[in-house]
Amino acid sequence: MTVENMTSNNTGRKIPNQFIIYNVTKELSFTEDNNNYHGFFTGVMFQSYRSNIVFKASGKTFLDSYYWDYSKTTGKYRNQFLGETKKETEKKISSGIYILTDLN
Repeated sequence: MTVENMTSNNTGRKIPNQFIIYNVTKELSFTEDNNNYHGFFTGVMFQSYRSNIVFKASGKTFLDSYYWDYSKTTGKYRNQFLGETKKETEKKISSGIYILTDLN
């Protein structure tokens, strides 16, 4: 597992309390397309302070159902991590492209 601070797109400086964690293995249970899944997934995590916000693994994107839109700061760096706006994220949640689950 490797942890690094996110870097600001504007200034290029490292951002305190905003982390990208590589090679994370996470046990998840979720429903997709009316099928229930449970297993261990290895991928990359975006963490804001001590809360896991986004986890990308096996071609899927998981967002924590509680913390994904917790604060303005979390949202700013979540958008940077995903490379999209909040509105785009909300559309992907609604359409089932992104999966809301418990990441914490």
